[in-house]
Amino acid sequence: MRLVVARCAARYTGRLAAHLPLATRLLVVKADGSVLLHSDGGSYKPLNWMSPPCTMAVVAPDAEAVERGVTAVWCVQHTKSDDRLEIDLHEVLHDSQHELGVDPGLVKDGVEAHLQALLAEQIQLLGDGHTLVRREYPTAIGPVDILARDAGGASVAVEIKRRGDIDGVEQLTRYLELLNRDPHLSPVRGVFAAQEIKPQARVLAQDRGITCLVLDYDAMRGVDDVASRLF
Repeated sequence: MRLVVARCAARYTGRLAAHLPLATRLLVVKADGSVLLHSDGGSYKPLNWMSPPCTMAVVAPDAEAVERGVTAVWCVQHTKSDDRLEIDLHEVLHDSQHELGVDPGLVKDGVEAHLQALLAEQIQLLGDGHTLVRREYPTAIGPVDILARDAGGASVAVEIKRRGDIDGVEQLTRYLELLNRDPHLSPVRGVFAAQEIKPQARVLAQDRGITCLVLDYDAMRGVDDVASRLF
């Protein structure tokens, strides 16, 4: 990765036209060929960029550009379109290159797979006497996250989301319609479990006889000791 801090101006042509007036910015050239221009604000989003596949060439400025103080021009051309990013460098304040190696990628914590595994291990959160039948119980339209049985032996289908909205309730409703056609499972009760359940989803679930369960991820993995809370 190459990092350049410079006073520069830029113009983008192709599917859209845009320009950045002269200012001090961070220019990032990544190993995949992408080029990004950042300001000292705006969080993570660049002011302008060119995504790969693209090629970059450094060319000398013409006489008119030299008179304006341009010392070099970066020409970044997309290889599959007419999109072109031209950056006029006036003064380079910093220029360095770093080998970052292969990144393993972002590992999200608290995703649905984690919640499913934890709830399967702590199936009693559904209620005393519940037992796990299996995770990813197959149906013709996809697997139900958890199939369990309550203390009386009745089947319970659980759909798990990080944030529970109406779509999740609709998904569980379709699963319940299929599962209740199986005489070995019917009647099947539904539980909609999520870290956060939106009010509209809760109303729809209750209207359809589906129980809502809010999951405390930190407590489930033992990070948050619920018993020690004051509130």
